[in-house]
Amino acid sequence: MKSIALAILLGLASTAWGAERLATDKDQTGLAVTIYNGDLALVKDARKVRLEAGENQLAWRNVSARMQPETALLRSLDGKPLSLLEQNFDFDLLTPQKLLEKSVGEAVRVVKTHPTMGTDSYESATVLSANDGVVLQFKDRVETGVPGRLAFDHVPANLRDRPTLSMLLDAGKGGEQGLELSYLTGGLSWKADYVAELSGKEDSLDLNGWVTLTNVSGTAYHDAQLQLVAGEINRARPEVTPMKMMRDMVAMAAPTAAMQEESLLDYHLYTLERPTTILDNQTKQVALLSAQRVPASKEYLLQGAEYYYSGQYGELGRKLKPAIYLQFDNKGGQLGVPLPKGIVRVYKKDRAGRAQFVGEDRIDHTAKNETVRLRLGEAFDITADKKQTDYQKIAAGLRGGVYETAYQIEIRNAKNEPVEVKVAEPMPGEWQMVSESLKHDKDSAHTAVWRVPVAAEGKTVLSWRVRVKY
Repeated sequence: MKSIALAILLGLASTAWGAERLATDKDQTGLAVTIYNGDLALVKDARKVRLEAGENQLAWRNVSARMQPETALLRSLDGKPLSLLEQNFDFDLLTPQKLLEKSVGEAVRVVKTHPTMGTDSYESATVLSANDGVVLQFKDRVETGVPGRLAFDHVPANLRDRPTLSMLLDAGKGGEQGLELSYLTGGLSWKADYVAELSGKEDSLDLNGWVTLTNVSGTAYHDAQLQLVAGEINRARPEVTPMKMMRDMVAMAAPTAAMQEESLLDYHLYTLERPTTILDNQTKQVALLSAQRVPASKEYLLQGAEYYYSGQYGELGRKLKPAIYLQFDNKGGQLGVPLPKGIVRVYKKDRAGRAQFVGEDRIDHTAKNETVRLRLGEAFDITADKKQTDYQKIAAGLRGGVYETAYQIEIRNAKNEPVEVKVAEPMPGEWQMVSESLKHDKDSAHTAVWRVPVAAEGKTVLSWRVRVKY
């Protein structure tokens, strides 16, 4: 297919739209974007527009291509009377192919340029089809393909070069006035990411939070006042599930001042103190928070299971590796703010002072004064062998019975420093500790916990006997 004269098309398009009053980005006086969890955003777009008294055709250009038109609300910022009579969301964008498809059944002019003379000749034809190529009906023949350039007399009214909300409104007074269009849209999302650097002694960390913004809404938001809402807002399920949009370009912004946080109903609102620009098909980051020397603690955990307390199993595992957990309290002067859900990535400097990645975990929305607990991985130098050393069925029951079982864990530490390993055993039914080599703590009604010290390059054997009634 040969090229189509887009310059001619756009010239004709401006003529077709000449009866409308345009509200463009150049008329913008303010822009605010509030982004929620779950691919939802609220856009408030203020512009100065000159209207005539009575009915006006207004084309509000560069709205989101994924706006929900049923949520659109136009209001006067100057308090002047204004009535919205009708609105149309035009998201079918102008392209050569779209123009052909909209022109099926209509007459076009085929422009041919003489190869040597350079002069143009014109011939009329009717577009019969624009699917998988073009079919043209000339006066004496039918041709496929485009034997030249196509010139169109007009651009269909519902074909726009930018997503546009066209409105028919009645203005009580003429003149320039401030209007604000607000609407909900998809295509804008955000998530929180955190970077934590663990101190050499592993007793504190520096925490930086980032907000990652992604815009695939089909338009850009320049110098927008940005706000983010953390929390799960209930939304009515749509009757038809929309198709997912693809993400393309990625860009990253330089660090900025932290966001200000406040409560909003039962959610939390974060406000960026300066305007920012979010381009279409862009991912960018802005600073959320920064806190230094936050007290932290590390824990090694060997987690047991309920199943082996009512049966005979013998060997329960060799070279078991305890999980590594890092935890800190969300409180203090620099922290103590609600943390949006996201991924926390943890680093620690090696002997040469280079930060090395040591693990990551995902956190849920975390209120202030709560504890953040991160699972970083499994210990390399700490291993354990676990076995059942005795099993007795003391009494039978209708569904269960009474069992007395004994266990042993040998924990080895290859590190050149002592460690403490937490052993957590879920106890089913009614249970009673018969004997144990170390005293346990009862963390809950069905959990026994031992904190087992293991010397540097040494080992410790923990044993216990318990009676369980189902």
